Amino acid sequence: MIGFLKGLFGGKDKQDTSSDEGVEYKGHVIRPTPMKAGAQYQTAGLIEKEIGGTLKSYRFVRVDKHASREDAVALIIIKGQQIIDEQGDRIYVDLG
Repeated sequence: MIGFLKGLFGGKDKQDTSSDEGVEYKGHVIRPTPMKAGAQYQTAGLIEKEIGGTLKSYRFVRVDKHASREDAVALIIIKGQQIIDEQGDRIYVDLG
C-alpha cells in the first residue's frame, strides 16, 4: 500500500536510482543509472575506463523516457556504446 502511494505521489524508492551491473565494451564499462521521472525512467548512465592508472568517468543523461526500468537499461547500454563508438577516449578530456 505504501509503495502504491509513493508511486502515485512521486515518492522515490532507493532501488529507482541504483546502478545496474556494468557492461564492458571496447575497454570501457557502461554503468546504467536510470533516473526515476514520475512514473517513467529517464536514460542516464556512466561510462568508465582506466587510463594511465586513473579511473576516468563520463556521465550522460538523455531526455528519453521509458515505461519500465528494463527498457531504460537496454537503451542506456546502446547509447553508451554509441557514445564510445563516436567519441572514444575523447569523452574523458577535461574541458574545464
